[in-house]
Amino acid sequence: MYRQDEPEVNLEQILEKIRSFNPFRRGGDDDGGGGGGRGGNGIAYFVLGLFAVGIVFWMGTGIYTVQPGEEAVLRLVGRYEITTGPGLHWYWPTPIGKRDVVNVDEVRRLEIGVRGSAPIPDEAQMITGDQNIVDAQLLVQYNIKSSQDFLFKAVDPAGLTIKDAAETSLRQVVGQRAIDDVLTIEKEAVQEDTRLKLQELLDLYQTGIRVTEVKLLNVRPPEQVQDAFDDVVRAREDKDRIINLADAYKESQLPLARGEAARLTEAAEAFRETRVAQATGQADRFLAVLQEYRKAPGVTRQRLYLEAMEEILPGVTKFIVDADNGGNLLQLLPLNESTNGTTPFSVPTPTSN
Repeated sequence: MYRQDEPEVNLEQILEKIRSFNPFRRGGDDDGGGGGGRGGNGIAYFVLGLFAVGIVFWMGTGIYTVQPGEEAVLRLVGRYEITTGPGLHWYWPTPIGKRDVVNVDEVRRLEIGVRGSAPIPDEAQMITGDQNIVDAQLLVQYNIKSSQDFLFKAVDPAGLTIKDAAETSLRQVVGQRAIDDVLTIEKEAVQEDTRLKLQELLDLYQTGIRVTEVKLLNVRPPEQVQDAFDDVVRAREDKDRIINLADAYKESQLPLARGEAARLTEAAEAFRETRVAQATGQADRFLAVLQEYRKAPGVTRQRLYLEAMEEILPGVTKFIVDADNGGNLLQLLPLNESTNGTTPFSVPTPTSN
């Protein structure tokens, strides 16, 4: 079957027709063909100039500025290309390219169980590990660590996703602890565990969010048992106050006791040194006397005897009578007179046996 070939497109003819087009020329004016051609050329150049200006203006819309603390995520025909930092940049303008500027350093807030000052009971009430009900209000602060994930990997990461993840994390942590731990002594541990669990979930969902702080705003038991829990809290505060007073008393008494112990120890050391010195002196004196005794036993014995009598009778006037000269005669002494206020006493001379 015969098929007629399609005519070829002649670009030169098309451009010539555009250049020869003159809207101000009348249809039957053949003599002004040359002027009409010049007018058509002017219109064509004017259209081309407008087109060129439009191109330049369109390309100029691709210039953009990224402020400090921000990142620009660039897409080419809808596909992610690159992330740029602060400064002046250029990228393909719409509809070829698109850019999304994200403030990555901004600290954003999320409240669970409360909006401003109005509590949200459905979010705040949860069950503890010992089957008690507690109202817990949570504040989450976060920023953006990956603008690409934040924009493209998760659905509404700064809205419903992080809200559900934060509420799930808090309920899971509270559900593993007793109510007393959540209300009083383990609040910091609950906050830290909730932060770690929330960050784990956000990383699993590829939200590109970094959790900077998790803080329990208000944790309280149900209103029906509020007074009883307040009494428990006051009792624990009194307990802590008394323990602190006892610790303060202990810290004040310990230095005194240590000082007294050190004083007694030093006194005992001094007494020991004194006794050791005295014993050493007596031993040296005995050895010296022994050495002299070995040289002259009689003289040494008599000297020792006289020294012993001097020590035994310190307040008595003593006369030494030589047994060889006095014999057995009784010596008449002036017993009615005192010598230096003391009573005279006759000391026989020891024999040299």
